[in-house]
Amino acid sequence: MASAVGLSAANASPDQSPSPTPTSAAQYDAGMVKALAKSLGVSEGKAVERLDSESKQQKSLERLDGDLRTLGAYFDNDGKLTVNVADEAAAAKVRDAGLTARVPERGQERLDKVMAALDSAAAQRVPAGVNSWAVDLATDTVTVTVSDDSTPAARAFLKKAKTYGSAVKVVNEKSTLVAQQNVTPGHSMDVGGGVCSVGYGARDRSGKQFLVSAGHCLEGLPDLTYEGNHFAKATNTRFHKGQNSVDMGIAKLDKGVKIETKVHGKDVRGSKRASSGAAMCKEGQTTGWTCGKVKSYNVTVTYDDPHGGPQTTVKGLASSTVCTEGGDSGGAYISGNQAQGMTSGGPQDQQCDGSSGKSSFFQPLDDTLRHYGLSLNTR
Repeated sequence: MASAVGLSAANASPDQSPSPTPTSAAQYDAGMVKALAKSLGVSEGKAVERLDSESKQQKSLERLDGDLRTLGAYFDNDGKLTVNVADEAAAAKVRDAGLTARVPERGQERLDKVMAALDSAAAQRVPAGVNSWAVDLATDTVTVTVSDDSTPAARAFLKKAKTYGSAVKVVNEKSTLVAQQNVTPGHSMDVGGGVCSVGYGARDRSGKQFLVSAGHCLEGLPDLTYEGNHFAKATNTRFHKGQNSVDMGIAKLDKGVKIETKVHGKDVRGSKRASSGAAMCKEGQTTGWTCGKVKSYNVTVTYDDPHGGPQTTVKGLASSTVCTEGGDSGGAYISGNQAQGMTSGGPQDQQCDGSSGKSSFFQPLDDTLRHYGLSLNTR
């Protein structure tokens, strides 16, 4: 039996204090800097500056959160953090902290209520033809992406969405989405006939060790193998094909198995959630190390089954511009030195060939740890 699983990993409880802000390229993984620079279309030096700046602004936001009520925050394309607040008095405090402030028409809380209503509609009937819907703080809307608005389910869903007026923005796109479990050989884990990527190691209060993964990788609660050796048994999943689902799950590790607390050779220090627009990278068995930015949280998607099975609505995801392909599912996303989540899915025919316009969805790690009562193992 393998005594360690040496792929994606990370570790630390969600409330662990973040490590000091890095101040030089030497404190970032060289591969991450290179991949991030390529995804942003900038030099490696500029990529390092971006990481340093985002970390500094994020810490300023964390200090603000204890002093006033914010309505969400996001990084713009230039890496500037904008904080939504309820009024000009709060905006002045944000500006005093050196951040950009905005008083939006709606903001996070009102948009979350629209999301909840759309999720309820999708729970009654999977909206075939509607790819996803998500809170987009930058546009102050819930953005709905549609691949085929001719289906009865899509028409009914869009009718509901349009009752919210300008709070909902509808965007057409050609791709359909799939949960990216299938299957190319390489550094990966076998999940009972399919292939996924190893995610994070975590522990419960008694010290029992678990793998944290995408729920669809663990559907049916399979035995898991790594390099031909059994290393874990799935115990829980919230993903159920053809139903209203959440893409999180866990597997109990065999005695003596250890999941490394690194992603692409980089130590992971915690699981503090990055703001929308923050730079991030992921490690997966199919496409390796790819980078981009966080787009939105609280995203709901409709996944097609490439084998002709029922469609599945999945809520509670996050979206990104990080490229993934089949087999990357379960792999680890990281921003700075903070673990972010596990690959869930993306466009069915997407190829990570270096061109722009890529996307993927991931299951946030902090939500998964909280749901299962686990603490992330850290370096």
